[in-house]
Amino acid sequence: MGLTENEAAEKLKTEGENVLAENRQAGPVKIFIGQFKDIMVMILLGATVISILLGEISDAVTIILIVLLNAILGFIQEYRTEHTLEALRSMTAPTAKCWRDDKLKEIEASKLVTGDIIELEAGDRIPADCAVLKAAGFFSDEAILTGESVAVSKSAGSPEDTDNSLNKPNIVYCGASATKGVCRAKVIATGKHTQMGKISEMLTDIDREPTPLQKRLGELGKAVAVICLIVCAAVFGAGVLRGENVFDMLMTGITIAIAAIPEGLPATVTIALALAVSRMLKQKALVNKLHSVETLGCTSVICSDKTGTITENKMTVTELSTVSADYYFSGIGYRVSGAVTKGDDNIAVNPTAEKSLTEALRCGVLCSTAEISTQEVPKSRNRGALAGRGEWQVTGDSTEAALLIAAAKAGITRESLSGSCRVLGEYPFDSETRFMAVLCSCGSDKRMYFKGAEEVLLPRCSQYISENGAPVPMSSAVRRELAEKAAEMSDRALRVLALATCSSDTLEPNRRNLVFLGFAGMTDPPREEAKTAIRKCAAASVKTVMITGDHKNTAVAVAKKAGLLKGGLAMTGAELDALSDEELDRVIGKYTVFSRVEPVHKLRIVRSFKRRGEIVTMTGDGVNDAPAVKEADVGVAMGVTGTDVTKQAADVILMDDNLATLVSAVEQGRCVYANIRKFVRYLLSCNIGEVLTMFLGILMGMPVVLLPVQILLVNLVTDGLPAVALGMEPPEKDIMNRPPRRSAEGFFSGGLMWKIVIRGVFIGLSTLASFTTVMRLGGSLEACRTAALITLVVSQLIHVFECRSERRSLFRMNPFGNMKLVIAVVISAAVLAAAVILPQLQMVFSTVDLSTPQLLTALGFSAAVPVISSIFSKK
Repeated sequence: MGLTENEAAEKLKTEGENVLAENRQAGPVKIFIGQFKDIMVMILLGATVISILLGEISDAVTIILIVLLNAILGFIQEYRTEHTLEALRSMTAPTAKCWRDDKLKEIEASKLVTGDIIELEAGDRIPADCAVLKAAGFFSDEAILTGESVAVSKSAGSPEDTDNSLNKPNIVYCGASATKGVCRAKVIATGKHTQMGKISEMLTDIDREPTPLQKRLGELGKAVAVICLIVCAAVFGAGVLRGENVFDMLMTGITIAIAAIPEGLPATVTIALALAVSRMLKQKALVNKLHSVETLGCTSVICSDKTGTITENKMTVTELSTVSADYYFSGIGYRVSGAVTKGDDNIAVNPTAEKSLTEALRCGVLCSTAEISTQEVPKSRNRGALAGRGEWQVTGDSTEAALLIAAAKAGITRESLSGSCRVLGEYPFDSETRFMAVLCSCGSDKRMYFKGAEEVLLPRCSQYISENGAPVPMSSAVRRELAEKAAEMSDRALRVLALATCSSDTLEPNRRNLVFLGFAGMTDPPREEAKTAIRKCAAASVKTVMITGDHKNTAVAVAKKAGLLKGGLAMTGAELDALSDEELDRVIGKYTVFSRVEPVHKLRIVRSFKRRGEIVTMTGDGVNDAPAVKEADVGVAMGVTGTDVTKQAADVILMDDNLATLVSAVEQGRCVYANIRKFVRYLLSCNIGEVLTMFLGILMGMPVVLLPVQILLVNLVTDGLPAVALGMEPPEKDIMNRPPRRSAEGFFSGGLMWKIVIRGVFIGLSTLASFTTVMRLGGSLEACRTAALITLVVSQLIHVFECRSERRSLFRMNPFGNMKLVIAVVISAAVLAAAVILPQLQMVFSTVDLSTPQLLTALGFSAAVPVISSIFSKK
């Protein structure tokens, strides 16, 4: 049986080892050096060198610390992403039980080759894709590949079948796990040729693109570089034309150009993102990659997995239909509370008086190997209702657990039946027979109970249980009505199980003449919070798309309940395969549901949306989701049910597997981007004001308006705490009622550059006006500079409050809406006051005490700026 060792050795040479593709990893040094390729970082490094040459050591040290902080943070994030495939490799089995030379041996899984015969049993990790040769009650959990949590029954097929496509009943897949039974299988694919290997290849081929924020900051860096060169050249040229010393003017030009660099910007962006990460963590969203926080804010399409994200991932019996009546069960998922009602009028029932209901639920309890338990004993409000806190603890098959929970709501449990019924034998569910049976001793009577597919059990039933609990012969009309009822339940995306019984002294699974008890209809219900989140996304013009491996009818039914299918269409993986990329790009906007999809389909869907210019967020939990999660602009993994592979490929991890948490994260992302625009507006306006003050002073032939040490003080007071506090601005109330920004939208869109330039010009002109006015009042040069310093700083500190909103003016906002900003401004004002008043600091910063008229002049020009700016810009 199986291969000989020599045959296996020859095949191993040609096929290679049964391992996944090696990741193209970059070394730590290369990753770290890569952090310094950003244009803004290069400008800052250049400024550092020049600062050292000019003797401004404190400036140089500050800039170096900022650059190093950003480089270390970027290195940590990128280094972590390089190890995604290592987690994927760890999911494959290290050893396998394999027949070699007619002997069953345990060998390294990496040495398996096609043609090997292996043995599998419950608890084994499947080491390669294999065709099933023989199986006895064998089930495989393929959730990591298909995303569906229900274990799949496997049965023997053709030994020559080498097609390892997903969702085949005669194929077991590498990385999946055996949950029940035993199996003998023939290896048909190893390494990169397995389904897991194909996913590994997809992950390897995906390269990370810069986030929208990184692109915008790159554009900003280039703009700053051009501005610095222009400023340097203009100052140099103007000075030389006036007859100034060439070297002195070159140094002056360089000094002013450095003043134009917003060196606090990278640090402020990093701090704003880090603070958002902290806030999101409190909301149960863990961020792996810092810049993804902002990318979330411009998400225009959310591609969500169905199971466990939109739905509860907890099968729930919602109705039980007997010949005499329909019964409905309230309570979602594994929650303890719930009740039983009867008919369309939802009449409360006493289950003990409903014989047909009681007998059907008894069958569901006895025909089950699952277990449910609670920490607190639930209370029965009446005979048909259960009240309790928390959830049932479930062990075993989710379908069987759903039947146990439904029965518990009617007061029927395994414990309550233990005195009257005892299970003597069991015939396990099999994919070929598609039913399960148990032999029970119920007092002096011995009975068999059956649970399985409607199309298998209903034809075996010759009787049905009546309302009073007595068997009644089944007519052809009743049989037809039952078949129609089962079809109607299936059309509503319910999973339908038939329940039946018969008298028997022995376990005879092939018994006919059964007594029909009822149909149990169950579903994986949508989360209530997911419905709310989907409505919130729609209000924010964010399209939510559901992607699932489920049948199309089931997916459509869930989408309708979740509020996803309003005006949208559904497409299957097979229909997706029939479309070219160009055709898919043209029509994909019409679809909100994709069913029966495989990993490659998910990747195509994400890429198609991206080609249309959408910013795509993809959620997932299984290995099958990992390529699409990594390809998306923002990949989101489930923290509870997600595999390590998906978590490492993701940018964000939802600690509660809740779509509502993701929507809250999108809101935080929008807030972060809005705040970044706010402090970019603030920093650039201030820097333009400083540069204009110095540049116009030189052009006008005035003395140097501000000394280098005073410019350093301005940057220290205005670029630090106020900018950081501005990054803590809470989200505006209507932020989720606006459409997401377009991916191609520039950083200065919406007239932001106009606001920055106008405000910067006013700050510069008011500072020069303060300088010249004090000079005309007879003030000394030191007094003029002190007045200019006060005007420049105070006008910037006023401007920081204007930057809190792009939609409302300073006079229409609550000044105490951001207390952190108020405190930051007070501290900055206190530092300025100390530099002007304290004699020791006056010597350092070349300031002097001002007279009352001089001080009022400086403050007056500061206060005039926001008034004039508001009128000019029509805010």
